[in-house]
Amino acid sequence: MRIDQAMRRRILQAMADAIDREAEALSALDAAAGDGDHGHNMRRGFQAVLAKADSIAGKPLGEAAQELGRTLVMTVGGASGAIFGTAFLAAGKMLPDQPAREDAAAALQAAADAVQARGKAQPGHKTMLDVLLPVAAALRAGEGDIAAAAARAAEATAQMQAVRGRAAFLGARSLGHVDAGARSAAIILATICTALQEPSA
Repeated sequence: MRIDQAMRRRILQAMADAIDREAEALSALDAAAGDGDHGHNMRRGFQAVLAKADSIAGKPLGEAAQELGRTLVMTVGGASGAIFGTAFLAAGKMLPDQPAREDAAAALQAAADAVQARGKAQPGHKTMLDVLLPVAAALRAGEGDIAAAAARAAEATAQMQAVRGRAAFLGARSLGHVDAGARSAAIILATICTALQEPSA
């Protein structure tokens, strides 16, 4: 599939819209184990992305992803801004302008590696890493419904005990709650998949 400037612009709009719709639910998830502001912070970041969407979309795909990452670092704030920004920055360095499926898998793996290095998390620690790694594996395996794979991975974090971040202080009490960062990652990945599948205007 050719990801042209119009498609890049549409993906940015779709991500901002999806995060805006889910912001309250994301903050509610975060309230169970953190500050309760994750959704609002992510909304602020993606509104900043949307404000410069035409400029971002005008760049080649990899550069656009990196600019998106830099914008999130500057506007989301806190750990989420650093971690999500890092993921997009690392993915962007791996993306050719017209990526094949294996390129997308490599970009997601690079994002996961960068997030792991930055946050010192491991698989099973109840973070967005627990979405990035399974989705990268699903892409490599040729699974058809990547959005569903992302959603399943996010839901699986409810059965994990938090080890990193503020939620780690809850210990076993973090069980039963989906990680807000993992859910955000799943929303973003599902939104990208959906936008890519929609017919061009």
